[in-house]
Amino acid sequence: MNIVSTIAEVRAEVTQQRALGQRIGFIPTMGYLHEGHQSLVKAAKRANTFAVCSIFVNPTQFAPGEDFDSYPRDAARDQELLESAGCDLLFRPTVEEMYPRPTVTYVTLDTLSTRLCGKSRPTHFRGVATVVAKLLHIVQPDEVFFGQKDGQQLLVIRRMVDDLNFPVQVTSVPTFREADGLAKSSRNIYLTPDERQRASILYRALTAAKQVVDAGERDGQRVRQHLLATLSSEPDFCVDYAEVVDASTLEPLETIRGDVMMAVAVYVGKARLIDNFQFHVSG
Repeated sequence: MNIVSTIAEVRAEVTQQRALGQRIGFIPTMGYLHEGHQSLVKAAKRANTFAVCSIFVNPTQFAPGEDFDSYPRDAARDQELLESAGCDLLFRPTVEEMYPRPTVTYVTLDTLSTRLCGKSRPTHFRGVATVVAKLLHIVQPDEVFFGQKDGQQLLVIRRMVDDLNFPVQVTSVPTFREADGLAKSSRNIYLTPDERQRASILYRALTAAKQVVDAGERDGQRVRQHLLATLSSEPDFCVDYAEVVDASTLEPLETIRGDVMMAVAVYVGKARLIDNFQFHVSG
């Protein structure tokens, strides 16, 4: 695996690989990688011939007081995991390389970025969309890969790519979970052993609410109450949101039909955990 730190090096390597007829798959990350990230790299290698991964803790998606400085980092472990997954090129830029001067140009998505996570993190998706747009311009991949754990982020990126005519295919990979259902996340390291044991409540809440839908319930508010009831069984966990929304607009659903996203976010000690189920309901 080749490791580079400048935009010029990435572009030179990608240009060389394209001249050799390679198809480029790209996985943008913030590092502190886990098996979920490895599954993205493996998916990229299955569908493409050359896999590029970036590791960049992007400051513009963190608000003041959030965990930018304390976000977990482990460069050596990340490199080992990427090599074992088959990554060909790792782009590890500095903040100065990505933002050499104060940024005055941002990518914003009006409605999609203000719902769910956007309510409590109003500048987050502006930072996400902007850095992903920059990375896509730098790498110019044929295909870019994201996990489904952050369903809102995936939707934001898909819409940005479509609206701005990026020549790239956006591919999602199923959420990688622990044995008890907890979605793999770099921020899970913030959990104490007791919090970790109880954090599977997010998965249990989504599973229980989905079972209610499978049994025939179509009232969105009633399903939302099922989500809240399960999450509230852990009284020291603070619910940020528990919503049942249209999977393409994130509008709350009064009647459950079509493409649906059930999404939850909970504050657990120092961690903010998110998860979602997406499914289709006919009729």
